[in-house]
Amino acid sequence: MNDIRGKHMELSIDEPDELCRLAHALASPVRIRIMRALGDGSMNVGELAQKLDIPMSSAALAVKTLEEAGLIMTEIQPGTRGAMKICSRKTDTIALSLMPEEGQDENILTLAMPIGGYSIAEGIEPTCGIVGDNAYICDMDDPTGFYVTGRFAAQLIWFRQGALEYRFSCPQMDKMDVEWMEISFEACSEAPMHCDPWKSDIAVSINDKRLGIWTSPCDCGGRHGRITPAWWPELNTQFGFLKTWRVTKEGSFLENERISDVDIDALDLESEAYVSVRIEVPEDARNLGGINLFGENFGDYPQGIVLRIGYHLADMQEDSGG
Repeated sequence: MNDIRGKHMELSIDEPDELCRLAHALASPVRIRIMRALGDGSMNVGELAQKLDIPMSSAALAVKTLEEAGLIMTEIQPGTRGAMKICSRKTDTIALSLMPEEGQDENILTLAMPIGGYSIAEGIEPTCGIVGDNAYICDMDDPTGFYVTGRFAAQLIWFRQGALEYRFSCPQMDKMDVEWMEISFEACSEAPMHCDPWKSDIAVSINDKRLGIWTSPCDCGGRHGRITPAWWPELNTQFGFLKTWRVTKEGSFLENERISDVDIDALDLESEAYVSVRIEVPEDARNLGGINLFGENFGDYPQGIVLRIGYHLADMQEDSGG
């Protein structure tokens, strides 16, 4: 089944029926126009037909197709001439994974961490700050505020230079034969208000092994983030890019492009009862343009820091050999 959280849909190549249904729904200029129209608010079928200048029957059929694909939702409400179908957008963003999982017998462990759940904040330099759902959590440009207890409710964190380290508890790592590991989060550069272009080199490390550097092209703004609270000023940073680092037995990859030779064995996963993930704007960066990190209620994507581990149970493999 496709995973719809808030207004974000996630699909993989292992879900061919859902993918075909989605592709069919979006393979029509009329249906795309309906999705665009519903971006401004809910409308009934008659209003959609009038706005798009199409027959009522065509609008009704298009609505049915979009609803079956999980892109919109409908609700029957009383009208002046009987009942009417009110249509609303159900999905604003879609993430497609075209990489099949490595094995059908593989287990996948997913661990989510709020962006304020870091264990270490190191070398933080202004501009910097932390914002929650409804207000600022610490004073602007005060690095000492990065250890206030309210940071666990953070929805947006930014700094010009420094690092945050997240520690994911994984006490049974010695029983896992890990095939791959992924870390994903939404981020962009940090400039005054927002700015394009504004490059920044953002490094990611797992267990003190640097996987590589992604150069963010800009500090994103110009439109409101899809899930950014309405109170957050339009002049400020609004959204970022959802980036995924993946470590396998062959090396490290960013969006399926190889970035280094750091492989699973190099991470020494059994050395600690946790997995350390470090997100950093290093002081030796060529493009020292800061970072914005987005939580599950800010930006375009409803997630914080997400760690996924693909593994087999080591004990089961040993038993099957005897």
